[in-house]
Amino acid sequence: MIDPQLLRENPQLFRDSQAARGDSVDLVDAALAADEKRRSAITESESLRATQKTLGKQVAQAAGDEKAQLLQQAQQLAARVKDLAQQATDAEAEFAKTAGAIANPIIPGVPSGGEENFVTLREVGEKPTFDFEPRDHLELGEKLRAIDMVRGAKVSGSRFYFLRGVGARLEIALMNLALDTALANGFEPLITPTLVKPEIMAGTGFLGEHSDEIYYLPADDLYLTGTSEVALAGFHSDEILDLEGGSKRYAGWSTCYRREAGSGGKDTRGILRVHQFNKLEMFSYVLPENAEAEHLALVSFQEQMMQDLGLSYRVIDTAAGDLGSSAARKYDIEAWIPTQDAYRELTSTSNCTTFQARRLDTRYRTESGKTAPVATLNGTLATTRWIVAILETHQQADGSVIVPEVLRPYLNGVERIEAT
Repeated sequence: MIDPQLLRENPQLFRDSQAARGDSVDLVDAALAADEKRRSAITESESLRATQKTLGKQVAQAAGDEKAQLLQQAQQLAARVKDLAQQATDAEAEFAKTAGAIANPIIPGVPSGGEENFVTLREVGEKPTFDFEPRDHLELGEKLRAIDMVRGAKVSGSRFYFLRGVGARLEIALMNLALDTALANGFEPLITPTLVKPEIMAGTGFLGEHSDEIYYLPADDLYLTGTSEVALAGFHSDEILDLEGGSKRYAGWSTCYRREAGSGGKDTRGILRVHQFNKLEMFSYVLPENAEAEHLALVSFQEQMMQDLGLSYRVIDTAAGDLGSSAARKYDIEAWIPTQDAYRELTSTSNCTTFQARRLDTRYRTESGKTAPVATLNGTLATTRWIVAILETHQQADGSVIVPEVLRPYLNGVERIEAT
């Protein structure tokens, strides 16, 4: 939910943000009108209640015809108060619906436009070159008996897979490396629920325009999460946090599920775009004034992982129209995939400012003793998709793959993955 006071004080901020996202600017004026109607009904209702209270005292002191006349006025006033109370309730619902459709206002400097309008901030690492025809990750994975798409489809359908043998070990090694990185940077590890209540899913902003990508279990009224961000955001819902000692950082390890609705025909080969995968997600609760610094910190942890794994990558400032409703700014890190001759997203990290916390009622206590919403941020530290870049980047002419040195301790010292 957006800040109603900020909306009243600076509606142009929201108009500009909506325009940059390619969303409806008219929603802002509709929300302002609904807010005015809501506040007017509440003010008038409170005024009439005060009048009603005064009249009640007069009735108690009156007698005869005067009392009968005052009683009639009291009845009429009571009906009017009831009517205004309903108007206020209706106006509140209208405002909540309209304001709830407005996305989090973007942070100044976020590029306008859609998916293709991102800004490249930096490119890091030398793109791999080969003196042989490189194999793609699926061919490598099948040759190394690490990925089995055929049996995945047999068991569960398209876009499912088995990681087997060294493939399973490689993912566990990658996730453990990420976990150690998180621990070294003050994150508390959590293994999170992957089924959440509707109010938690809605609170994170995932039940908007992309709700068709989420698996829903109607018999249980629960949603399967596509990221542990959802459960981590709900972890402190309806709580007042003590952030005087710094941010609260959590690293959520979970299996994730995505329907990939609308992506028919895209990335169907291999494990780049699948329905189920594992992920370690960073999540931070911070004071709002510290959110942008925390955002850069999360990106630095992701970049360290990329560099340690020997991957060539770029960092992009995602355009407003590709942010999602909760994010005020999002940085993506895309690794170079040799056989696609392109960068592909491996991580993203978002600054959601106070948007999610308002919905989930997660607050901190200010110096004045009042409470205010915290800021929340999230970012991927490792996921199954990274195997794509690792296999393709470090492949050898004979189809073997050199294991990045940083992963070897998690694989009992294995230096090269070879076909068996």
